[in-house]
Amino acid sequence: MADRGFDLEEQLTSQAGADRRYSLAPTDRIDSRGYVSEPPRGGLPVLEADELLVFGSNNYLGLTANQRVQNAARQAAATVGTGSGGSRIATGDTMVHHDLERLLAETFETDRALAFSSGYAANVGTITALDPDVVFVDEYTHVSAFDGCRLSGTEVVPYGHCDPDALREAVDDALERRAIGEVTADVDANTVADVDTDTKADADADTVADANAEPDDESWLVVTDSVFSQDGWVAPLEELCDVADSVGAWVMVDESHATGLYVRGGGIVQAEGLVDRVDVQMGALSTALASQGGYVAGDDALIEWLAARAPPFVESTGLTPMAAAAASEALHLSKHGDHRESLWENVTRLRDGLLTMGYEVDGDSQILPVYVETRDMARALADDLRDRGVIVSAPVRPNSGGHASRNAVREGYVYALPTAAHTRDDLVACLEAFRDAGESLDIL
Repeated sequence: MADRGFDLEEQLTSQAGADRRYSLAPTDRIDSRGYVSEPPRGGLPVLEADELLVFGSNNYLGLTANQRVQNAARQAAATVGTGSGGSRIATGDTMVHHDLERLLAETFETDRALAFSSGYAANVGTITALDPDVVFVDEYTHVSAFDGCRLSGTEVVPYGHCDPDALREAVDDALERRAIGEVTADVDANTVADVDTDTKADADADTVADANAEPDDESWLVVTDSVFSQDGWVAPLEELCDVADSVGAWVMVDESHATGLYVRGGGIVQAEGLVDRVDVQMGALSTALASQGGYVAGDDALIEWLAARAPPFVESTGLTPMAAAAASEALHLSKHGDHRESLWENVTRLRDGLLTMGYEVDGDSQILPVYVETRDMARALADDLRDRGVIVSAPVRPNSGGHASRNAVREGYVYALPTAAHTRDDLVACLEAFRDAGESLDIL
């Protein structure tokens, strides 16, 4: 009998050889430090004896352990329930969800907002619901945007990373291709009109209708992250908006790694005063806001459309009340507390310390990619740092969306991710570990 199943063991072996096999290593808590277990692979996790400093988490404001955020989650569980029990268009909608969405809309200066079960779901759901004809997307943009494009069947046009000129070139190329198509369509239409055979005319009726379609009727969308998780750079949003405006395209910005970190708890869109030029703001509740889920913020028509037409929203159980309440409180603290200031102080100290040692540090955000020569060297550095009591993030994916990427060439790097919860002693310990590991591995 033919075996039409899946040889997963062979594929896993291949993935391990390509440095793409993941391991699950649980920790006792999500905080600036913790005890970690080796991957249990289905067994009972056993925590190691030594507590480790965590410089590899997206918990940027350090709010996962904040008492007020935890109390908000407890209160929501006690008064509303532990889960939503269904899609929000059925029975899973609660006051807690609307409290969160009101605060998100206020923060991002939009008419309304809509909470999704994850940032991934928000990205995929928005693109599939909008169903654009063409999406111009930064090559470093999160894989969820590319997956949304694949599901919608749109034409995808990647452009060079953080490069408005590359976007302009991609847009001009699309316009040129459509202009050529119009000329060809006119010739084809005239040819068909000159044919006397009724059968031929009937057969080509649909072709003529398509040929007469106006390219100006197409919907175009420019998609970019604001802060890129791969290299820590901030997108030149104003210049990208200039290009989009010149051809009447919408702009969609993923603020997952900026939400809560900039002016009044907003992101780069708010910091650069671009609210009126960005049509779709989306992001995650699982980074600085210490919870889980995602959101989209925009005008009333956009939110109404997504609530009715975004499959990940319509067909999924609503965000848990606990997650919604925790995110609301975290967003409040990001607006009114001193957590943002603490984070940026720690970012500056850690970046300056690494540069002073001689490391090459990229980006202009809280994400600090530390470059070394090779991927093998990056793994060795991450392992050595762990042995010295510091966890950093060592990426195992060559790139984010299966597309061209500078990190596919410069693939040797680890991420150092400071949070607002790290103390000055934590930063000193981290820098000492980097110094000792760098000297031990002949990096410095």
